[in-house]
Amino acid sequence: MKTAVYPGTFNPITNGHTDLVERASRLFDKVIVAVGSNKQKDTSVAVERRVELAKTVLAHIDNVEVRSFDTLLTEFVKSTGANIILRGLRTVADFEYEFQLVGMNRVLEPEIETVFLAPAEHLSYISSTLVREIASYGGDISKFVHPAVEAAMIKEMRS
Repeated sequence: MKTAVYPGTFNPITNGHTDLVERASRLFDKVIVAVGSNKQKDTSVAVERRVELAKTVLAHIDNVEVRSFDTLLTEFVKSTGANIILRGLRTVADFEYEFQLVGMNRVLEPEIETVFLAPAEHLSYISSTLVREIASYGGDISKFVHPAVEAAMIKEMRS
């Protein structure tokens, strides 16, 4: 059974993330969406809430599981029994950063492979950072996220 782990902060989960998970679900027997705590990123939304939203958004895909993690990614991947990390690539800048991560992860756990997927072209410009910024100014984010995520972000911005 081929299991891939798709890690990220998913703050918020976007239509680009969903597209990648849908694509991966056709390639792998199981996809674990791993919602992480990243000390270098602003994750003002609690990990439990991000997991809940990801579960709602991805509920239509049978072979997807959503879990949180707060360890090294390679440790989490090993704990799931998987040996594949799935990463999304949108830009050349993404590739440079991801290439560094691949090298580090190979040193930490040589038996874990990384696979890259690109989102559909019409979604490649979407990033969680930009969605948060648009939402912070009261902009319309409905084209970028699932309705449940939009509602959650509107609620969060009002509080």
